[in-house]
Amino acid sequence: MSSLLLGGAHAQVLSSPVPSGSGTGAPSPQAPGLPHAGQGAGVHSPLSPFAPLPRRNDVVAWSTLTDITTQVVNKRIVPVYPAPVAALNQKKLRLQGFMMPLGPGETQRHFLLASVPLTCSFCTPGGPESMVEVRTRKPVKYRLEAVVVEGTFHVLQNDPYGLYYRITEAIGVE
Repeated sequence: MSSLLLGGAHAQVLSSPVPSGSGTGAPSPQAPGLPHAGQGAGVHSPLSPFAPLPRRNDVVAWSTLTDITTQVVNKRIVPVYPAPVAALNQKKLRLQGFMMPLGPGETQRHFLLASVPLTCSFCTPGGPESMVEVRTRKPVKYRLEAVVVEGTFHVLQNDPYGLYYRITEAIGVE
């Protein structure tokens, strides 16, 4: 028992959404022997059983969408979008990610697209900066593998559900 408390056993080290160095001044822990792969929710863990998304030049990178800050306005946390993210508003673009169905069925017209795959059907894989609400023209078949969608991208300012992004009139892309 004491060896577990003193670090004798190797345990998975979880990352924190709080940037390293903020608060205590101590660096955030990292699993030994693994390359640094980012921090916080929505970042693909090197310990994940799923492969990370393959790089594609025809999609907006999640690192662009997740590179935001927040501020408190009237007791509500609101996103502050940097210029590169704000410039995407109302543009036709492509995103790659993992489907999170919002209803039952083999086909979906309304779902969330996440930067990392679901590992629990009751847990979101990240915060609102790592998910995009998708509304498609035609139903698309649900898949566990990554999908690419194309449509009109919306940067949301005051969504009642707390979402930061939405794609409308989306179609599936191979």
